[in-house]
Amino acid sequence: MSDLVGDARHLSPSAQEALRLRAVAALVAGRDREDVAELFGVSLKAVDGWWAKWLAGGREALVMRPRGKPVGVHQVLGEAEQGAVRQAVLDHRPCDVGLSGQLWTRRLIGDLIAKLYRVRLTEPGVGKYLKRWGLSFQRPDKRAVEQNPEAVRRWHQETWPKIHAKAKAEGGEILFADQVGIRSDQVTGRTWGEKGKTPVVRRSGNRFSVNAMSAISTKGRMHFMVFTESFTAKVMCRFLDRLAGHFDHKVHLVVDGHSAHRSKMVRDWLAAHPEAVELHFLPPYSPELNPDELVNADLKHSLPKQHRARDQAELAAETRRFFRRRQRQPHIVRGYFGGPHVRYVLDENPMSF
Repeated sequence: MSDLVGDARHLSPSAQEALRLRAVAALVAGRDREDVAELFGVSLKAVDGWWAKWLAGGREALVMRPRGKPVGVHQVLGEAEQGAVRQAVLDHRPCDVGLSGQLWTRRLIGDLIAKLYRVRLTEPGVGKYLKRWGLSFQRPDKRAVEQNPEAVRRWHQETWPKIHAKAKAEGGEILFADQVGIRSDQVTGRTWGEKGKTPVVRRSGNRFSVNAMSAISTKGRMHFMVFTESFTAKVMCRFLDRLAGHFDHKVHLVVDGHSAHRSKMVRDWLAAHPEAVELHFLPPYSPELNPDELVNADLKHSLPKQHRARDQAELAAETRRFFRRRQRQPHIVRGYFGGPHVRYVLDENPMSF
């Protein structure tokens, strides 16, 4: 047995734990300490130490323990100081606390620590604290400075629940809509190329564009219209006509505050079709509240990867193909409502934030 064990110090922590437990079990069974030491290939001192731990703390005293210093031992910042720095990073921008820039980096967080507590940490040292605090390096979401937080709060807590309850009571359906423009010279994403040489993407010097209007629901339905003229009240009414023709129940359509949406022509159309469509407006400067914005981003990201249109007709055709493909993928459409901006639940409950 001793030949199989060898030097116990070379065993893994779990194997050392098993060795300790088996040796103590042999002692409990009545074996002499000398026999146990010889049997397991360890010193008498080790056997005596294990036995003493067993008598003092039982089995728990012999199980494997994490190696190294316990978390928090010999940290430069105390718990209260760490909490203060963490909260400052979450609640403020660097420029709010007398530093430069709007985005936190490890260097700037180190500068904040030095400013508050006169302690200078290395960037890897700051990184260890950030990991311990449960923070990660992320791409921030953008918000317009003109956005009214109170209006957003009312949308969350008052407006949306009322829309949801009204649509449910009427047996209607809620859709979110938005318009988007696609240009022929738009290039998104990345491509492979030789190191040190930027790849070149050839495109037509003849610039052209098309526009689209789409509407999506939490049920995975998508409706769209592609057009070449500018987005106007007349185009909006045409879209409403087409949208109403697809439903045998009332549509509650959530849109932004575009002037075409609020135009007299659109108001007249709505007055003439009160049982078909009702418009609801998002708070100003709050595109993150509209899941259909993610459709626009998906479109602009997907189109250049598929084909390169040579004229407006081809670009319009590619745009229609994108929307028709998404219409056959309701799971993707439903996924827009669970995007990184704002989450709308897919059941009978109100919005979840």
